[in-house]
Amino acid sequence: MTTVHSLSPEDAPAVAAMREAASAHKGEKLGPEARPMFDAMFAATPAAANVRVEPATVGGIAGFWLRLPNPRPGARILYLHGGGYVLGSAEALTNFAGQFAARVGADTFVPEYRLAPEHPFPAAIDDALAAYRGLVADGCERIVVVGDSAGGGLTLALLSALAADETKETAQPVGAAVMSPWTDLALTGNSFETRAEADPIFTRGVLQAFADLYLQGQDATNSKASPLYAQLRDLPPIRIDVGDDELLLADSVRYADRARAAGVDVTLSVWEGMPHVFQSSLGRFRAAEQSVDAIGAFLRHRLADVSPSNSTPSEV
Repeated sequence: MTTVHSLSPEDAPAVAAMREAASAHKGEKLGPEARPMFDAMFAATPAAANVRVEPATVGGIAGFWLRLPNPRPGARILYLHGGGYVLGSAEALTNFAGQFAARVGADTFVPEYRLAPEHPFPAAIDDALAAYRGLVADGCERIVVVGDSAGGGLTLALLSALAADETKETAQPVGAAVMSPWTDLALTGNSFETRAEADPIFTRGVLQAFADLYLQGQDATNSKASPLYAQLRDLPPIRIDVGDDELLLADSVRYADRARAAGVDVTLSVWEGMPHVFQSSLGRFRAAEQSVDAIGAFLRHRLADVSPSNSTPSEV
């Protein structure tokens, strides 16, 4: 199912103000020196009530648990942050990830996966796999994976890597939700042309610089780097939320089309007027709250003890 959400009159003035503020910085390339700025931006996301943050190590990967007073038994969320594989940190994303933990009612682990250029591909996917397998080894019965931007691509790469394991010794996720996922590091989507002016944040050059720092000469179509090129059979239900004004719009649309053709249950929500990972602007955009609430409903359903034949919740 694909749903297109119109830009609401309530959000229009806030979007216009955001565009004006961002215009002076569009196209600026961001390397490791931008990590403090990026972390501060995400740390400003409002914290959810009753979420306790605890440093921890899972599967040998350091990170943070987001603990709830009465979490769903046997259910966990693995949250993979974005930042172009160069920026971002688990600690800075605890507020944002905590919003999903609170809505779903599940304890959530945010791993500190290694970043490029210090740790190029495949360090990020190796760490994501280790963290996921650590959750399984700790006895988690039902796990959903959530990610934004590069973390969304990492989430989808993780799904395919797990499904491709012929031994099936590791329990599979029961669902995944991604926001503005970067699925194609080869940058071949047509939205690099059709959304070049509309995107208030990115240019092709910015994303190419991230890809170069991460891949360091390795193949951009490697399925563990670009899940658009992965084997997509036998994946759990996936929800994708993306802004209509993003360079990465085609990364979501093409992935959804390929996954559906492989028999995967995919819900795609396209939000008109919205920028990259607009969900982090809770309290600023009404659409952010609507999207996060809908993602929460999807994840609650996936973690519930229901049969796979049951339908997914109504689109929001």
